[in-house]
Amino acid sequence: MRDVKLLDGADWAGNIFVDGAWTPGSAGDAAIVEPATGVELGRTGRASAGDVTAASASAAAAQQEWAALPHPQRAAVLRRAGDLFTQHAEELSDWNVREVGAVPGMAGFALHVAAEECYASAGLPGASLGEILPSEQPRLSMAKRVPAGVVAVISPFNVPLILSIRSVAPALALGNSVLLKPDPRTVVTGGVNIVRVFQEAGLPAGVLQLLPGGAEVGQAMVADPYVRVISFTGSTQAGRLVGEAAGRHLKRAHLELGGNSAMLVLDDADVEQAVNLAAWGSFFHQGQICMTTGRHLVADRVYDDFVEALAAKAEHLPVGDPATEQVALGPVIDAGQRDKIHALVTSSIDAGAKAAAGASYDGLFYRPTVLSEVTPAHAAFSEEIFGPVAPVIRIADEDEAVEMARRSDYGLSLGIVTRDVMRGLALADRIPTGIVHINDQTVNDEANAPFGGVAASGTGSRFGGAAANIEAFTETRWITARAEPPTYPF
Repeated sequence: MRDVKLLDGADWAGNIFVDGAWTPGSAGDAAIVEPATGVELGRTGRASAGDVTAASASAAAAQQEWAALPHPQRAAVLRRAGDLFTQHAEELSDWNVREVGAVPGMAGFALHVAAEECYASAGLPGASLGEILPSEQPRLSMAKRVPAGVVAVISPFNVPLILSIRSVAPALALGNSVLLKPDPRTVVTGGVNIVRVFQEAGLPAGVLQLLPGGAEVGQAMVADPYVRVISFTGSTQAGRLVGEAAGRHLKRAHLELGGNSAMLVLDDADVEQAVNLAAWGSFFHQGQICMTTGRHLVADRVYDDFVEALAAKAEHLPVGDPATEQVALGPVIDAGQRDKIHALVTSSIDAGAKAAAGASYDGLFYRPTVLSEVTPAHAAFSEEIFGPVAPVIRIADEDEAVEMARRSDYGLSLGIVTRDVMRGLALADRIPTGIVHINDQTVNDEANAPFGGVAASGTGSRFGGAAANIEAFTETRWITARAEPPTYPF
């Protein structure tokens, strides 16, 4: 007897999910295309602005009953969701490989993080959500955290499961309802699978709704009067628009945006170890991660050896269809993304950078690329590439390393490789980023750790850890109570 699959028997194909039911979207449906082959894997529904209006009203009504449940009941739903992500990991990972182009290791990691996000969030309903305040009056004075209400979650294509669940799970745990809009290219991994998990976990109807669609759906979510918080992960350009619109409607927007993260390889670093870190930081998941190492700032003493070794590693990394081959890199998401990557690479080479490895593609399979002699004048230095490209910059000393690391609009993650940990920590204090890893590359994620960037990388750590999640998805209310009403002078 075969295992029952999570998506079997559910009427999700070609539909959206509103008020606890799979139903056709007002904007029709769209193909799910496998980037490695171009094959259509199925179809998903497309929502319209009108669907957002209906879904938000339903979500607002459902939210009050959900928030009123005893906290152990909400926690139990989150724990069951974590168990279901683990139980159905093979099925959900397969969708991640085929729909997103993730290699199996990346897909497995995403399922692990999804389960851990649910388990970590299961502790939030029972967490302390307020404090007793001193008062000059004879009364009980309290600050209490209450659910924000309806939360809109807008997630991108690159790591759709993680970048959806890390907002969905804590928002639900804290008593909110959620409208989820995954990227239209990765609706199953970033949306359908999550909805099915929570359906099976016993989440009441209306508390989580799925609204795949284009920019007009996101705009409708931001403007909708029931939506109080927007949790957006995506490009800095799109994030600015979301933040501006949220500001006009006097709503909070938590923005996790782009990055061009630096890894400093100091003059005392072990080159072999540094190259191992560098390859992972730049090439993992085809470089389609906001934390990807976008600039390798390498001390002059080890620069030539570093470039030679990293180029050799890049040349030997297999690239291909992760569903059928044992590969290190799969396809990038689509031709538009591939062309953007290649344009940044070729423009940098035309301006004087050297291609030590790669700089070529076959279909959507972009070869891991090493660019040497990169300077701040090159596009590969200043722009987020979002592809498997490792620009390497020669650094004379620590001061120049700091200056080069700071020469960016972004401030997401930072890696520093050195035999002297205290030296690395001191350098990190001089470079503003939301995340720092000493003797590691820039791509790391844990459910209980605060996550977020500064400057053009976003509005700080609004994800991960109890404190960040409670801050993100609740409002603070001042409450007082007296034994007897006071007497006022008029």
